Amino acid sequence: MTSAADPSIAEAAHHEDGARSAFYDVGAHARLWIVAGAALALDLWTKSWAFAVLGPNDVHTAIPAILTFRRSINPGALFGMGRGLVGLFIVASFVALAFVMYLFAGSRPNRRSLHVALSFVLAGSLGNLYDRTFISADRIAFKDNDGRSQPEFYGRVVSDAHADYVEVGSPPDGLPPVRRIRRSDIADIRRVGIVRDFLKFEPRVAGRDVWPWVFNVADSLLVAGVGLLMINFWMDRRAEIRAANEGGPT
Repeated sequence: MTSAADPSIAEAAHHEDGARSAFYDVGAHARLWIVAGAALALDLWTKSWAFAVLGPNDVHTAIPAILTFRRSINPGALFGMGRGLVGLFIVASFVALAFVMYLFAGSRPNRRSLHVALSFVLAGSLGNLYDRTFISADRIAFKDNDGRSQPEFYGRVVSDAHADYVEVGSPPDGLPPVRRIRRSDIADIRRVGIVRDFLKFEPRVAGRDVWPWVFNVADSLLVAGVGLLMINFWMDRRAEIRAANEGGPT
């Protein structure tokens, strides 16, 4: 009969725990979903708060010369790229979610920092996916006297879109100021999904804005999550190289 304190048994149990997939570990799942759920709730609450409290032209200073709150919408992806490609971004969000679960299932239960990174990516993807699915604005395209298309803008139509004059408020809720546009000057009105942003870094160098973009908590989670993933991948690679140099398994 072997003693319960036998180190060989303890080592075997530790090896078995480290070798099995996190997908079958309750603690790993709890870590992933609790962190992701809390981060997602923070993102959705802060966006709802900002758009409920701030007016379309309001700027609230959170940290002087560092951070302000202001309403902004993004019909594209990070840094405003790909404006109007909402369907593509929704598909990309589902691909990202599938990739998160793939990495989670391929990890070990003791990879805590990796799971936190995946939680951040999961929450960030879901936060912006929610906005693109349930928050919208009206994309209004103009035409000139010759019928040629002019630069478009985003608002919320608050009157009959087929009347002689169309009244357009601020997106996504139609708040004033309201712009009155002749229907004959409008080439197209299309409702599209958007993302709500409200965080703006204000540092300036030589009088120039070093961070012109407005972002949200979901964007921050995505950047932090990807950064943590890169650190984890780098540490894994270093461990593989060290093991190879020591003649151990790779």
